[in-house]
Order: sequence, then C-alpha cells, then structure tokens
Amino acid sequence: MKNFTSKIAIVVLACCALLQQARAQDPQFSQYYQAPLYLNPGFTGITPQQRLVFNHRIQWPSLPKAFTTYAASYDIFVNELRSGFGILFTTDKMGTAGWRTTNVNLMYSYKVKLTDKIVFSPGLSFGYGSNGIDRSKIRLGGDLSVEYETPGSSLDPEVSKLGRHEYFDFGSGFLIYSRSLWIGASFLHMNMPNISVLNSESQLPMRTNIHAGAKLDLNRGLRNGGRASYLTPSFIYRMQGPTFSQLDLGVNYHIDPVSVGVWYRGKPFEKSVSNGLSQDALILTLGLYFKQLSIGYSYDFTISEMQTASGGAHELSVVFEFSSKGNEKKNKKKYKLIPCPTFNSKEGFWN
Repeated sequence: MKNFTSKIAIVVLACCALLQQARAQDPQFSQYYQAPLYLNPGFTGITPQQRLVFNHRIQWPSLPKAFTTYAASYDIFVNELRSGFGILFTTDKMGTAGWRTTNVNLMYSYKVKLTDKIVFSPGLSFGYGSNGIDRSKIRLGGDLSVEYETPGSSLDPEVSKLGRHEYFDFGSGFLIYSRSLWIGASFLHMNMPNISVLNSESQLPMRTNIHAGAKLDLNRGLRNGGRASYLTPSFIYRMQGPTFSQLDLGVNYHIDPVSVGVWYRGKPFEKSVSNGLSQDALILTLGLYFKQLSIGYSYDFTISEMQTASGGAHELSVVFEFSSKGNEKKNKKKYKLIPCPTFNSKEGFWN
C-alpha cells in the first residue's frame, strides 16, 4: 500500500507541476478597460472622482471546476499631489484540487501635463501574493485515517512538500492620453517572483501589455441636445514568457447610455499545432453607462480547437465613480486641466 501511495503522490506532484506551469500565464479579462488597474498602473487615479471596480470571470464553464477569477479595486486622484493612489485585489481558482492564487497590490501614478491636451501618467505597482493547492482535497488510500483526523495531512514525505507559497511582486507602466486618443504599456512581475509550491524554483515570467485606443465621435451628441454616438476601437497585445503572446482587437459602438461591441482574440498571423490559424475567441460585449455607474457583460465564443468542449467564458464588470459629499463642483473645476480617456460621454476632465 505504501508503494501504491507513493505512486499516487508522484502523480499528484506532477499535476501540481502542470498547474504551476498553467499559472505562469496570468488570468485575463476580455473587458480589459473595465479592469484598468489590472491592465496598467498608469490608470491609477485617472478619473475626476473616486472609483470602485469589480470584475468576475468564469472561463470554460463546461469543464469540471472551471477557471474562476475575481478582481476588485479602488483608486483616487489627489490633485494637490498630482498623484493617483489605489489598491487592487485579485483571486483566481482553478482545478479540482482547489489551486488558488491571491494578490494584493498597492498602486501609484503621477500625472505630468505635456501640453494643454496631452497627459503622461507613469505608474508603479507593489504587490504581495500567495498561491498553492488545497491539501484537504487530496485523498490518498494509505492515509485515509490520518486525513480523517487532520484534512490534508499525509505520512508520505512527497505529499508533505505541497503547500502554499508567498511572494512579493513589482510592476510598472505608463499611459499617454488626450481627449480622444490613448496609448500605454505595462510591465508586470518585473522581479519574476518564485511561485513554486514544491520547494523548488519556478519563476513567474514578466507580463507585457501594449495597448491603445481612440474615441471617434459620430455626431455632436450632447452639444446639440441629442444622444452622443461614437465608436471606441482599441487593441491590446500581451506577451508573457517565451511562449505566450496574444492580440485582442475590436470596437464598441456607443449611443449613450448603451454600448455594444465585437472583439477578436488570437494570433491571426501564426499557425496553430494543427496548422490552422491560431485563434482563441470571438467576444461580444454589452454595456450600460450612467452618470456614476457602468455595467458590462461579455461572452467569449471559443473558436479554437477546443470550442465544442469549453463553453466559452462569461464576464461581468461593475464600475462605480463617486465624489466626496459636497465636493462635486470643487472637484469638477480643479480636475478640468487633466483630460481622461473614456468610453462614454459623462462629465469628466473635459466638461
């Protein structure tokens, strides 16, 4: 029985190694501009009000124990310091063994006015993370009596190697933006922290995001008393480690307060293993934009080789912006100097 248990332990450790390799690619959000601090620390404090953001994503729901990601953030701009401050919390769970990764990041950005219409916003991110497997979900035949008394314990030294690992993380980014154009890049996990749960070395590769977008007015909208109508095309190119890269691009059509969008994710200029186009998903989005509240929903239609088995991905985002009571007029006046890229026409730095 002991020999059998050791073999099972080896299998468990191998599965953990595979999960660890999968973890080397960060979770992603299809509505990436609705998760601004997760995308780029340069977005910290970029609105004229305080901001709360919540994101939830379920990927491949048709598979057992789908990948589930949550994110929540808060940020504020302090005019006297020309600086933005924020905090970002993320947690990601995958697999039947309860592999979970949790991160808390403190964010900072500084606003530099290059011209009357262009702002440069560099940012920094300082994080603390932990990841690992839930050992209480591991059941080995030779250790049932031990596990019954202490869930997750084992007499096998190989299984005892499993645990949670904690690490520090560091990232940076920048954003250059005007009223209608923005471009930026972020460089996350710059210190490439060790995330191994097997008492070995397994570094998390640096993730690079390059992104840009535009707001194209289709009519005079609010100026002539009508409803604002415009397009917001954008793209993001992600790279992480020596093997992972991905392009997202698409466009949202807005007629306030509603928006609809179509997006593509993949690498259209590369071939997949089966010699077809390297494609991932076609994404449809729906958004509602109000004065203080924005709500977005998206669904990823998987168009890769695993399209019939995955079930795509569901994603929900909620963004709430608010000012301190009694400071609305004061904030509106002092923030007028700094433009802000936005997906809707609600009042901001340019109004």
